[in-house]
Amino acid sequence: MENIIEVEKLNFSYEPGNPALEKVSFTVPRGASGCIVGPNGGGKSTLLKLLLGLLTPDSGEIRVFGLSPVAARSRVGYMPQYHKLDPAFPVSVFEVAVMGRMRRNFWGRYSHEDRIAALAALDEMGIADLADRSFAALSGGQRQRVLIARALAGDPELLLLDEPTANIDPGAEEQFHGALECLRKRMTVLTVSHDLGFVSRGSDMVICVNRRVTLHTAEAFNAADADEIYHHQVDMIKHTHHCFCNCPGGHHHD
Repeated sequence: MENIIEVEKLNFSYEPGNPALEKVSFTVPRGASGCIVGPNGGGKSTLLKLLLGLLTPDSGEIRVFGLSPVAARSRVGYMPQYHKLDPAFPVSVFEVAVMGRMRRNFWGRYSHEDRIAALAALDEMGIADLADRSFAALSGGQRQRVLIARALAGDPELLLLDEPTANIDPGAEEQFHGALECLRKRMTVLTVSHDLGFVSRGSDMVICVNRRVTLHTAEAFNAADADEIYHHQVDMIKHTHHCFCNCPGGHHHD
């Protein structure tokens, strides 16, 4: 099976002598769904930024689709943990979504094709009816869906989500997981989360990050593995969820 992510002997430090990640090697096959877990400050978001080419390793190698992360970026959709949109800035839901197409046009003007792609991404997230609404007026769960639509608008082959359920209510979180399951059917998805419930929500693999990285199959990952990475007892909880996205068969999943 083709590996779309290959990390070999990677080391990275923000400050000399204080490694954020060290001796990291792993691969992710095409079509896999992975959950990146670990304690706060363990290097989860740093790893994502390295995969995106936003940071450069001190040593070692990262290949995404066989390319450098920077060269592969047009094939990757990314939802950051914290969006940088000023709530007071008058931007519509559609305008946020179409930002996911801007890398295709240097001058920052979107084409008819870009408009169609952005509206299709909003529709896939079940929020096409909000296209003309102010982004600032949305609930936390609705904003998360818009930001995922922005990532999807560029038609990515790999989707990276950094703490996508942070700051949304439990009901919206359950709906989000239904949408995520639909997305996993057609692309490779890696999700950073502090919530180990993600492991029981359709992931194939668990990427444990605490300065170093260890891989587990989701099926084999258990409470003892979680205790080792977090260094304290952790509860593993299985969840159910409801899908709001407009994908075939996107209804109830256990």
